[in-house]
Amino acid sequence: MMQVFHTESKIVITCNKRLSPYLQQEVEELGFEPTRVFATGVELQGTVNDAITLNLNLRCASQVLYHLNSFTAADPQALYDNLVQMPWEELIDFTGYFSVTSNVNNEHIRTPLFANVKVKDAVVDRITDKKGIRPNSGPELNKAVLHLYWQNDKADIFVDTSGETLAKHSYRKIPGKAPMLEALAASTIMATKWDRKSSFINPMCGSGTLAIEAALLATDKRPGLFRMNYAFMHLMGYEEQVFFSARRLLKDKAQKETGFKIIATDISDDAVDVARKNARTAGVEHLIDFDVCDFGDTVVPEEPGVVMFNPEYGERLGVHAKLEGTYRRVGDFMKQKCLGYHGYIFTGNPDLAKRIGLKASRRIEFYNGKLDCRLLEYELYDGTRREPKLD
Repeated sequence: MMQVFHTESKIVITCNKRLSPYLQQEVEELGFEPTRVFATGVELQGTVNDAITLNLNLRCASQVLYHLNSFTAADPQALYDNLVQMPWEELIDFTGYFSVTSNVNNEHIRTPLFANVKVKDAVVDRITDKKGIRPNSGPELNKAVLHLYWQNDKADIFVDTSGETLAKHSYRKIPGKAPMLEALAASTIMATKWDRKSSFINPMCGSGTLAIEAALLATDKRPGLFRMNYAFMHLMGYEEQVFFSARRLLKDKAQKETGFKIIATDISDDAVDVARKNARTAGVEHLIDFDVCDFGDTVVPEEPGVVMFNPEYGERLGVHAKLEGTYRRVGDFMKQKCLGYHGYIFTGNPDLAKRIGLKASRRIEFYNGKLDCRLLEYELYDGTRREPKLD
């Protein structure tokens, strides 16, 4: 019997590469004990009801996968033969809809879509045999979702309890140009020395993701407050009161106000307009002071905190002089106006980073998509040492 909501099994929470230290921190703060932490995720033991809590709370995660079965499968036929034995009729409603995703590395599989079809066929054939009705399936991830992890001849089948990725936090209705993924923005802020009780300054704010994530962290507002559909809701045995009581806890925890300033500025009217609308959807517009201005004119409160930039990285080949000047000015701004602050610059361009003219105290590794990036940390004391110019 598939009693997934109350039966403990392995849970694998995936995330983008280099975010797992921040995901681990979140998981532990929720009271779970990871059994394994790896480059793209965290593993623990729990039930699908635990997965509900994880889905609603995690900022840095992508999917929460609940393990159903492991078996040996050398080829697609063996995969099908193992899967068709499982009691899918106890998990997926025959009047329902399900989809399949996969991570496959097997010599017989040229495209993961072929593996997905094999999984789908096994599930549909089993349910049709037991119930006499074929469930629907397709690519949408808004109902029940199964995930196949198949490496060589070892296969694992999971329920993906999330469905649509958790890495997007559902408040950003209007992305700006080259927006930062919300899970990445939250992780980069968690990597800073910000205490969530002092000023957070975000010049060049673009569509506002960093400032909004900072406001959400400061008020302990979780992504689950912005989303009402998860894949776990479409499994048999789902008790909606578990979801609603977990969501009620989020509401009760979230604070309404902060006692400090979050400031977001951009030279573009449009960018600030988009950032403001996104902040409104996230319910934090009243916590952020937005301003349209050149970043050099950003008002910096005396009470120190964190100043964080995510400037353009420039084209992959050849860096244009305009951005060199911008990075140099960012360094001057931090040195002249942000004394006592911790300064951070997130960039995918090491050559431009040299133009900042300050010595980084830490270089924290991230990826933005496939781009190798660094979050550079600067201690902005009085009389900060200036690096010799590198030409």
